[in-house]
Amino acid sequence: MNYRHIFHAGNFADVMKHALYIELMRALQRKDKPFLILDTHAGIGQYDVTSPEAEKTGEWRSGIGVLQDNPQPALQAYVQLVKSLGLYPGSPRLIGALMRQNDRLVACELHEEDARTLRRTMRRAPNTSVHFRDGFEAINAFLPPPEKRGLILIDPPFERTDEFARVTEALTAGWKKFPTGVFAVWYPIKHRAPVREFFETLKLGPIRDIVAFELWKRPDTDPNRLNGCGLLIINPPFGFEVLAAPILASCAQLLGEAGANHVIERLVDE
Repeated sequence: MNYRHIFHAGNFADVMKHALYIELMRALQRKDKPFLILDTHAGIGQYDVTSPEAEKTGEWRSGIGVLQDNPQPALQAYVQLVKSLGLYPGSPRLIGALMRQNDRLVACELHEEDARTLRRTMRRAPNTSVHFRDGFEAINAFLPPPEKRGLILIDPPFERTDEFARVTEALTAGWKKFPTGVFAVWYPIKHRAPVREFFETLKLGPIRDIVAFELWKRPDTDPNRLNGCGLLIINPPFGFEVLAAPILASCAQLLGEAGANHVIERLVDE
């Protein structure tokens, strides 16, 4: 594994993903019953965007850096939470800040050094365990949860050429073990072909109730760039599409270039 998220922390893709994570947590917390959050590719938990690594790309400047002083209403909850946590928070820190005392977080990280850092970052977090292990294997190990409710966050680095296939396999296996769980998969968009193939494979499979939420920073004229990203959600909470639409629209308006757009597409009905 060579991927280190510090080079990309706080970029437009993080903004979109984390703002939607917050709404997913809020939606699931409408019910009193506790739930498990399984974060399969958790990273180190928090990132210093002023570090040499982050400044090498400067991606945060066109992401969270744009929003810090003038967020639109749809992104205010996200920006306020980021500010309250100090360093730019990865998903474990964001989720930990939103958890109720009876919710539970299992965070997995395969990069050994990053897993050690994550343990230090989350050492005082209640109801939280950190595991140095493959996140795809964790889906099989930790599902179904004893709480009988769950949010599974899958955010692989997409370093491998077969990453979409691995995600499809893991999703199918996880859904079969836990068909009522809410699965959220982040994916990159460089050009449409791999994403469309991913979608078509899922449509032919057994999983029901799948919706894709996409943000396009720019048109996909250069397949070597990250032109957009998506969050594919299985079993989205009731009304989630309505909640997500203004978040995606605000991200496109504030963080996008010429031709920026957002799309919500139902792939498979319930």
